[in-house]
Amino acid sequence: MNNKSNKVNAAVIIIGNEILSGRTKEINLGCISVWLNRLGVKVEESRIILDIENEIVNCVNELRKKFNYIFTTGGIGPTHDDITAKSVAKAFNLKYEFHKEAFAILEKYYKPGEFNESRQKMAKMPSNARLIINPSSGAPGFIVENVFCLPGIPSILQSMLGNLKNEILGGKPLISKTINLRTVESEIAVPLKVIQEKNDKVEIGSYPFIQAGKVGVAIVLRSEDESKISICNEQVLELITSKKIQIINKG
Repeated sequence: MNNKSNKVNAAVIIIGNEILSGRTKEINLGCISVWLNRLGVKVEESRIILDIENEIVNCVNELRKKFNYIFTTGGIGPTHDDITAKSVAKAFNLKYEFHKEAFAILEKYYKPGEFNESRQKMAKMPSNARLIINPSSGAPGFIVENVFCLPGIPSILQSMLGNLKNEILGGKPLISKTINLRTVESEIAVPLKVIQEKNDKVEIGSYPFIQAGKVGVAIVLRSEDESKISICNEQVLELITSKKIQIINKG
C-alpha cells in the first residue's frame, strides 16, 4: 500500500443505486467512521457508486492500494442486483464460488425448505474469503486481504462491527472535543484560522447548525494527543471570551 503517512487510514465504498436515487438514506458511513476512530483508524475517503460490476471492481482496486482498510456496504444480499461479492472476486482475480462455512451457517439458519436458490446466493464469495459473522440475520459478510464487505442494512451492519475489532490494527485513537457556540462562522473565521496555524497537530473544524430556530457553530477539535487538544482548547476559549460569545455546551 502506498500510504504516505504513518497514520492508519481507511476508505468506505457505499454500493447501491437506491442510495444515489435518494430512495434510501445513507447512514452507514457515520457509523463505520465513529467505530474506526475509536480504534485509531481515520476514514479519509468515501464514495457512493452504482451496482455496476466494473464500477465496483475499479473502485476497489484503486482504493485498496491507497488505504490500509477498505469497507464496502451493500450488495451482498440474495437478489439479482447484489453483485458486490462477485465484483470483489473479480477485483482480486479470485474464483466466485460457494463458501462452505457460509453455506453451512445459512443452511442451519433457515427452516427446512426455506434455504432456496436465492438465499444460497448469499453463501457465494471470493475463494478463500474469511467470514464476518452476522449475529442478526445469519448471512455473513467477508474479508479479502484489506477489503471488508458488509451489508447495507444499518442495524445488521452495526451488529457485525463488534466481530471485527480483532481484525483491525489501528493507531492512536482520535480524541475529539466539541464546543457549541451561539454565533456565526464569519464572526470567528479569521481568528480561528490563526489558532489552526499555531496548532498543526490538531484538526479544527467549524460546523454551523440551527437549533430551536437560532444559528450556532460547533467547534470540533480532533487529535491523537490529548495535551495538544487541551492547549488548543484554551486558545479557542480565549477567543470566545474576547468576543463575548455565548457557549451553549461543551463535550
